[in-house]
Amino acid sequence: MSTTPPVLAAELAQAWADIQRYHPELPDLAAPESLIGESSSACGAELSFERLLHEAVHGIAAARGVRDTSRAGRYHNRRFLAIAEEMGLDHSEEPHASSGFSLVTLNPEAKRRYRATIERLQRALKAHTAATAADTKRSFRGPAARHGSSGGGVRVKAVCDCGRNVRVVPSVLAQAPIVCGGCMKPFRIPDVAIAVAS
Repeated sequence: MSTTPPVLAAELAQAWADIQRYHPELPDLAAPESLIGESSSACGAELSFERLLHEAVHGIAAARGVRDTSRAGRYHNRRFLAIAEEMGLDHSEEPHASSGFSLVTLNPEAKRRYRATIERLQRALKAHTAATAADTKRSFRGPAARHGSSGGGVRVKAVCDCGRNVRVVPSVLAQAPIVCGGCMKPFRIPDVAIAVAS
């Protein structure tokens, strides 16, 4: 098995298609490679089938026109939880103060339903992790990597009410609000941008 990102992206796309077989209203995954290396404290830091199913909940919410998050996508509300439960995800605790019902886990039925998909994706992720770990030993990553900067990840456009915008990694924006100097309101990631990619 090749361990290049395009192959992992193909495995992610196949896993997404497996979810669509049970949930046909789920939109297609536009850019599976955007999930590789992306971390979001609100949606889970580690890429896994469980995280992919979490993202699918956002996809179905978008397809239904349901607002399933607030606070720039950080807080996952009860509408998110209702769709998550439909899709085989549970949340056993009260909502988290800052991320709501974000921390969902596969229920036993979903584990059985998606067992082959989960195993295939775990193999691809393990091979990808091994390959990228080997690459980092041989390549120059720059001063940010050497000094532990959090600058990695896919940047998206965050906007404020006065029309200004900045590019930011969603997990950085999730740590604390970034306030616009022009209108003194926080930048937020528009719902359109986070509907499927969260």
